[in-house]
Amino acid sequence: MNEIRSSSESNTKSSEVSRDDVQTFYSRAAVTSQESLCCPADYSGDDLSHIPEEVRSISYGCGSPVSRANLSPGETLVDLGSGGGIDCFIAAKSVGAGGRVYGIDMTDEMLGVARKNAVPVAENLGYSNVEFKQGFLEAIPLEDASADVVTSNCVVNLSTRKEEVFREIHRVLKAGGRFVIADIISEREVPEAMQNRKDLWGECVSGAMTLPHFLDAAKKSGFLGLCFEKDYLWKEVEGIRFYSYTIRGYKLEPGEPAPEASKLLAIYNGPFDSVNFGGTHFEVGVPVAVDRKTGSILGSRAYCGEFTLIDPQNETPAEAPGSCCG
Repeated sequence: MNEIRSSSESNTKSSEVSRDDVQTFYSRAAVTSQESLCCPADYSGDDLSHIPEEVRSISYGCGSPVSRANLSPGETLVDLGSGGGIDCFIAAKSVGAGGRVYGIDMTDEMLGVARKNAVPVAENLGYSNVEFKQGFLEAIPLEDASADVVTSNCVVNLSTRKEEVFREIHRVLKAGGRFVIADIISEREVPEAMQNRKDLWGECVSGAMTLPHFLDAAKKSGFLGLCFEKDYLWKEVEGIRFYSYTIRGYKLEPGEPAPEASKLLAIYNGPFDSVNFGGTHFEVGVPVAVDRKTGSILGSRAYCGEFTLIDPQNETPAEAPGSCCG
């Protein structure tokens, strides 16, 4: 039975909550939909058209990491904490018949739903490229350097040993590979008393890390080119706000630029709800990648501060609404 650690990974605190409690919580969630776990996720109709309703009804997450992973045909994706399989089935369509998708989950009930529905999904797509494996985030049952992309949707916060999760993600990624993780981030460290509440742990609250702790754990495991975007406020519990973030990192050699390094992120600040520039649509507060020539124009005096520009090559994330890279 594994002990829960503090969000700063101090490895010194014990707890009344274990991995078994989380497993039991999500075993029930595979059978009956749990409203406390249902977070907004930006799934398009096209993403879901080939996926049975049974999978959709027990899909729990806090974002859409697969849709933000920029998948290409032929890539191999690993989804951690795959649950009923919704993100795997979305990825299966994006990577195509030449690609491969692995879903990793520890819960028998969730794996049963996912494997059963993999059959109609394959029939709808016309090919089968998804495999579900039982395993833990801290011990991914795949070979070294076997994946182009690793995703997870609101499950890293459930792990009892988060730094081990990042080390495992780094191990299974190929050189140049990337992770795209949607997770719950707390505005400040969660107190120990709250960490010991089994109900809040299962609801992705008590195990949440602060953003600096999350990024530090990723950096310690060798990830570079870290970028993040704050998506929305999930809930406030005992005076602490918990937000959904989507965070990306790359398995790169030191000094090797991330793929976005030649780009800038441009954020429209207003005064209108949205604008179009050079065929690109900008909404208030939403980061958009632009080339450096476009960025130099948007940052010029002609636009009088209407845009905030972020350079992903900076070591320290720039202050900007919602998104930073560094």
